[in-house]
Amino acid sequence: MTVRQLHNLLRGLTDTRELVVRRRAGGDVLREVWRAAQDEADCAYAEWAQRRGREAYMIYRAAADRADAALDAFAEACGMPLAR
Repeated sequence: MTVRQLHNLLRGLTDTRELVVRRRAGGDVLREVWRAAQDEADCAYAEWAQRRGREAYMIYRAAADRADAALDAFAEACGMPLAR
């Protein structure tokens, strides 16, 4: 499958706004979402630190923003909203 074919296939899908997260048995789903987002941000930071450049930095910042938002949701659900 070519990249163009994949793009065309994905373009035809409807966004269900669902999030798929690998979850440990008995684990809190918001904690797992935050951990997954933080892991992604950590990997993006490592990539930026190695490659540098504007695009790598923007990818890292977007991942870090998602991790921050997930942490805010987790903290609020635990009754400990974070002050910003």
